[in-house]
Amino acid sequence: MKMRRGCETRQIMDEADSLDADRVIPHNQVEGRSSKIRNWSGFWLLGLCNNFAYVVMLSAAHDILTKQQSDNSTTPTPPSLDGDFEVRNSSNSTRYDCNPVSTAVVLLADILPSLVIKLSATFYIHHVPYGFRVLFCVGATVTSFLLVSFSTTMFMSILGVVFASMGSGLGELSFLSLTAFFSSDVLEGWGSGTGGAGVAGALMYSALTQAGLSPPDTLLTMLLVPAAMLLSYFFLLAFPPMFPQWRRLREAGPMGRGGAEERRRLMDEREEEEEVEEEESEQQEKGPREDRANGPLSCTEKIRAIKMILRFVLPLGTVYYAEYFINQGLLELLFFPKSSMTHAEQYRWYQTLYQVGVLVSRSSLRCVKIRNLWALALLQIVNTVFLLSAVYFQFLPAPWLVFIIVLYEGLLGGAAYVNTFYFISKESGDREREYAMAAASVGDTLGIALAALTAFPAHSYFCSL
Repeated sequence: MKMRRGCETRQIMDEADSLDADRVIPHNQVEGRSSKIRNWSGFWLLGLCNNFAYVVMLSAAHDILTKQQSDNSTTPTPPSLDGDFEVRNSSNSTRYDCNPVSTAVVLLADILPSLVIKLSATFYIHHVPYGFRVLFCVGATVTSFLLVSFSTTMFMSILGVVFASMGSGLGELSFLSLTAFFSSDVLEGWGSGTGGAGVAGALMYSALTQAGLSPPDTLLTMLLVPAAMLLSYFFLLAFPPMFPQWRRLREAGPMGRGGAEERRRLMDEREEEEEVEEEESEQQEKGPREDRANGPLSCTEKIRAIKMILRFVLPLGTVYYAEYFINQGLLELLFFPKSSMTHAEQYRWYQTLYQVGVLVSRSSLRCVKIRNLWALALLQIVNTVFLLSAVYFQFLPAPWLVFIIVLYEGLLGGAAYVNTFYFISKESGDREREYAMAAASVGDTLGIALAALTAFPAHSYFCSL
């Protein structure tokens, strides 16, 4: 009798599995060592390529504004992004050598479209296949570099920055969601890659422009980056079986339905049979539990997931608010005229060293994990207060002191980012993980947007002194 029931149990399970054959299998169940290496490398490159244009636009913020002022002047010299800031601001009566427009303008254009996409994505993004999302990101990045390189007006330059923001925002929430299909170590690759984008973008832009290459030509050489994103995604990643590359997921969760209702019916029938051995009973219950995990998230479940991630997202947003208020509101005012570097060069190296700090801390997840994110937020606020005082009282004697502080600032920001998503990934269930990772990406973006908005009055105040 037990043998007959055992055969029936296996028959029912086989029938349910055959109906669920097109279901996406969690990749950590089938991923071998070579696939893990490919996927870690793939996510590292995706992080690098996704954030590259965003970082370059911030590094070029001073130059973008300089070019447009040059274009709008009556000087007969041809417009160029690589103008000398000391010549440009020779008539500036303030002690801060201010741009007429704060670099926060570029930051707003670089972050608001990304914020809009992330806030609205929960209503539509699961209807867009991952393959099409990546193509959009690549197209937006290419458009961004071309528009800024060939811009003749401020509107054209800012529009190019907007395209960079759109591509980066959609890419971040999509690739973070994509990690739900792979083993957890790809998150480390993603974090390290985004940090690498900061260093590669800022350092390449600073080095090439300082070596004599014009900023427009520098931006054109970076068109290789979106091509690298295409290759990394479509040819390097080892996707799980039946991954819906060009068709939308039939459910909002990380797995497709694939016969979910039929599996439920078969398992319910199985539960009505007489009790069998404990091992068979456990096998019977496993099916319904897996099935329930494949259904779409209800509004109540989404709210519960959001409540879970708030304890991570709020300190992350605070960290990014403080550091981007520094980066786009204060650093352009920390000018040292006695230095051998021009104002433009000082600003570029501020951005570069910040990104070095981000790279180091985002690559440190394997070595150290920090759960107390509010401590990082407090330390970043202390940085902000100190540099705000330094701008007002001008007590720092040389730029190298700012270099050290900015490097430390980047370490705090990178650590907050990678630890936030690590602990969300670990503490969210399989059912909520894809949604939670995408929703959490709003935290840093919202903090950056608020920083840009508050940087405007700060810039206006100091430049009026």
